Amino acid sequence: MKNIRIVLTQLKESAMAAFYSMYLNKVRTMLSTLGITIGIFCIIAVLAVVESFESNLHSSVESLGNDVVFVEKWPWTFGPGYKWWKYMNRPNASIEEMKTIGQKSELAEAQMLTISINGRTLKAGNNSASGIDIQGVTHDYYLVRNFNLVEGRYFTENESVNGNLCCIIGYNLSQILFPTISPINKSIKVSGIKFNVIGVFAKEGESLIGNSLDNVTLIPVNAAAKYVRINSDDASSKIHVKANELGVSALEQEVNGIMRSKRKLKPGQDENFALNKTTLITQQLDQTFAVVNMAGWIIGLFAMLVGGFGIANIMFVSVKERTNQIGIQKSLGAKNYFILIEFLTEAVILCLLGCAFGLLLVWLIITGLGSAFDYVFYLSFKNIFVGVITSICIGIISGFLPALSASKLNPVDAIRSK
Repeated sequence: MKNIRIVLTQLKESAMAAFYSMYLNKVRTMLSTLGITIGIFCIIAVLAVVESFESNLHSSVESLGNDVVFVEKWPWTFGPGYKWWKYMNRPNASIEEMKTIGQKSELAEAQMLTISINGRTLKAGNNSASGIDIQGVTHDYYLVRNFNLVEGRYFTENESVNGNLCCIIGYNLSQILFPTISPINKSIKVSGIKFNVIGVFAKEGESLIGNSLDNVTLIPVNAAAKYVRINSDDASSKIHVKANELGVSALEQEVNGIMRSKRKLKPGQDENFALNKTTLITQQLDQTFAVVNMAGWIIGLFAMLVGGFGIANIMFVSVKERTNQIGIQKSLGAKNYFILIEFLTEAVILCLLGCAFGLLLVWLIITGLGSAFDYVFYLSFKNIFVGVITSICIGIISGFLPALSASKLNPVDAIRSK
């Protein structure tokens, strides 16, 4: 305990001496920390922005369902070998196939089919909204896709089966089409056909992959048959199969077998359907973000390398200016390690000051961007910790040689120096 108290006392005295030295040389302190500030800003800004995009993207992807297998004609993987001409000729997923999966699957908790009808215009009185996506869904949509309603209700099974002209609209659409009144039991026109509004989705916010329900209109899939032939190329259909507790990997293999059997594919014959899951997207995203993070570290470390040389140069100047003082300290009994700790502490404090300014700059910028673009940016504790630790390491490395040279000074020669 006694040794620990001695070390803590020495660190306290070293820090006080370092702060006093920096106070006497304000301009030099500011310039010496500038490189560290820029370096920390580059590293933490990139990490914060990437982490924010990564978090928001993962949230958007996860809203599709981590436990869902999607049966459709287009695979989600992209690259040089993407055979779009082959995929384009595949048949669309059908209601019959969805029913077959429901009858034969032992690993599916629920399944539903959606078709997308894009670019429609909605009208309600004198208000209208254009470029709106209409989604036709089978009744079990609510069992597969998580959502909340702020008003109204979901479709009844009879409404779904009979294809009643009823709909649930997104929050943004409710504000556009019915800005002053409740939309429940009001009518909207979709391409000239009247639909009765029975519900309004809760606001979800913008999604980076475009799967937010804020600007979507949901109708029974049999009602969508009034616009398009469900199995035609005009309708983008997709079967969503939700896995039970045994997991999505086992479900994927089972659904693959069911679909091959349903489409009468021979052994060895290529599938004419795609089985997609959210991990296909997240894996590609993780690779991309890893590259961007690496680029941020490289840029930031170059800036911090320059800042580290600046710190080292300033510390050598500081040692030279305080040589006489060091001689007096050593003649009064100061040990070599005390002098070493004093100058190392000063170098670390300089770096931490640069780190603080860099973090403050990052926080101000991401706060401003978040307010301007209505987007959530994160400056996590992990990134702050990375910045602090990096700064301490740079301070120790850049200040070690000056501190070592100071600690080895001969007290007599040091006192005589001018």
